[in-house]
Amino acid sequence: MRFSSLALVLLLAGCASGSQIDADPVARAEDGAVVRASVQALTDVMVYDIFSPPQASRVYAYATIAGHEAARLDDPAAVPLAGRLNGLDAVPSPAGPIDGRLAGTHAFFRVADAMVFSAERLAPARDSLLATFDALPEGLRQRSAAHGEAVAAQILAWAAGDGYDRTRSLPRYAASTEPDRWQPTPPGYIEAIEPYWGQLRPFVLGDVAEYQAPDPPPFSTEAGSAFFEDVREVYEVEQALTEEERAIAAFWDCNPFVLYEEGHLSYAAKKITPGGHWMGIAAIAIDQSGDGPVEAWATFAHTAVALADAFIVSWIDKYRTNVIRPETVIRRTLDPMWQPVLQTPPFPEYTSGHSVISTAAAEVLTAHYGDLAFADDTEVPYGLPIRHFDSFRAAAAEAAISRLYGGIHFRPAIENGVEQGRAVGQAAVDRLGLTDDIAQRQP
Repeated sequence: MRFSSLALVLLLAGCASGSQIDADPVARAEDGAVVRASVQALTDVMVYDIFSPPQASRVYAYATIAGHEAARLDDPAAVPLAGRLNGLDAVPSPAGPIDGRLAGTHAFFRVADAMVFSAERLAPARDSLLATFDALPEGLRQRSAAHGEAVAAQILAWAAGDGYDRTRSLPRYAASTEPDRWQPTPPGYIEAIEPYWGQLRPFVLGDVAEYQAPDPPPFSTEAGSAFFEDVREVYEVEQALTEEERAIAAFWDCNPFVLYEEGHLSYAAKKITPGGHWMGIAAIAIDQSGDGPVEAWATFAHTAVALADAFIVSWIDKYRTNVIRPETVIRRTLDPMWQPVLQTPPFPEYTSGHSVISTAAAEVLTAHYGDLAFADDTEVPYGLPIRHFDSFRAAAAEAAISRLYGGIHFRPAIENGVEQGRAVGQAAVDRLGLTDDIAQRQP
């Protein structure tokens, strides 16, 4: 059974003070629910704070890594991430016996608190979830909380060295005026997001240059040229979209800040990021598979790491190639009144971020669960219906092609983005030690 985040928090909070606490709290069946609710609480706050997709991926990664490294002592078979992630040393050992579930929850929220803008909005969920462990002996609670804090402190110190802070002080990005280069798009004409994201330290990748996508077709508005055929394809696809294709585009939009204009008024809608959508899919898989807390933290952390590195390599190519968006070139050459089905995101076109990150996440989730069929209700809170998929890779393929249906990517950005994401995902699987799982699960 899956719970909404509010219902789950209320249920768990009730368990803290009522008779539903078992005599042995470690034996409680809903342990994995605490982990899922913790990540959902972080998602909700990042939606409120309007985190950009790359920024959100960074927060998910560090917070879930902290949760995993603090919780893993509950499972002797759990593999530490230290030594598998670039620059991460072994976390401190606890002063005595701990409850890993409580330590992991403390560590997760401590890191999340430090990385979101509206930390006070995390407090209700954090306090309710931590209260589920009130039945533990006081000494055990104190040691567990202290261990979680120690792990979080190390993770935050490690995060401080990834280059993010330095990118905050770099010059603002100046959009090119050349006719073949990316320029801000309507309705908001927002300046380019995170032009220096590619300078961040990756989590599992070595030389990020190894993951560079092939160069896109050279810009041309000549009829019959490869580039202009891609332009015409977007234009013609938009004119003939089926209702199902429109539904696919909307389902995978995942634009955290959509600006609407009505007359002289403008208003914005907040939505989940594409990485947040895949963290939601990870939660579905955890729930459907009945994972316990350590397994749940591992799934979230591994997925988040793949997402974060996928954003880094895609963003490197975006600003390396600086490709114009379909909306801009179609308005100039084919139809000055043309509008895409989806609002064009504020950064260059190539490669397709959705294609890269979705494929990378699908590879990691396939390593954990094989070809798991699932009902994706991640977008229900944003007014969209459930979609059903036979596997994570099928969902990733739909996410990728959705960008053509949405009118915001050319086909090469999608197809080469899929290949780029597959390479990142496979690297994550190998570095995280999941290769054996894939061999065992795949036919």
